[in-house]
Amino acid sequence: MERTIQHQVTGFRTQDGAGVHLVRVLGNRTVADYDPLLLMDSFDSRNPAEYTAGFPLHPHRGIETISYVYHGAMTHKDSLGNEETIGDGEVQWMTAGSGIMHEERLPAAERLLGVQLWLNLPAKDKMVSPAYHSIKTAEIEEIELKEGKLRLLAGAYEGRTGYTSGYLPLDYYDIHLDAHASAVVETDSARSVTLFTLLGEAYVGGELVREKTAVKLSPGDQVKIRAGDANAQVLFMSSRSLAEPIAWGGPIVMNTREELNEAFDDLDRGSFLRDKIAY
Repeated sequence: MERTIQHQVTGFRTQDGAGVHLVRVLGNRTVADYDPLLLMDSFDSRNPAEYTAGFPLHPHRGIETISYVYHGAMTHKDSLGNEETIGDGEVQWMTAGSGIMHEERLPAAERLLGVQLWLNLPAKDKMVSPAYHSIKTAEIEEIELKEGKLRLLAGAYEGRTGYTSGYLPLDYYDIHLDAHASAVVETDSARSVTLFTLLGEAYVGGELVREKTAVKLSPGDQVKIRAGDANAQVLFMSSRSLAEPIAWGGPIVMNTREELNEAFDDLDRGSFLRDKIAY
């Protein structure tokens, strides 16, 4: 059965961090529809003044953050001692788990283009040890399509495998289609599937989706994507819905108000980090 669009949301321009200009697509008002995706921010700028202030040191608990930089660069530094820069076409995958402090710097580039996702952690995994992993170009398979290509950022696609998280499954593809070209992606009917038009417009199940728009798809075992009059770049995200209660406060996402209050009490007491080295 072909999947069709159940819900869609077009991002709006805002600022976050120390004044980074971005397009916020998913947030606390969309969690029920896009479960287990909590947040989606898109970056698209040719003006370094709009983003080089970056995201100063801040905490996270209870989630995984996944940053895909298609153009430009991002430097990550955290309380575990990790410091690394990813560049064009690479991914940073951070498991916040029980608690991590990190910062993200965005060096000037000809163009900054990418997306950051917040993927919820199941209740049983909220307090796992934090971790960081980069997915470099050499680990990302590019699969030729009839009229485009698919970059396998994470998960699996037609027998091929990429980076796999130890918690929620996530199939994450970057699909490039030539103008008017189509692709059919087979999907697990039990999974929640979201698409995002990073560049250009596309038709999904015959319905037009404008640029910088996320769509949640109906259940089914395949989805048909067709580019419009210009080339399109569409991100595909498939995972398992959690259907668990959410208590969200800023950079921390737990299941109950009590757990959220405990996290902020830990911050106040200086006991937030369960796994740390000197920063």
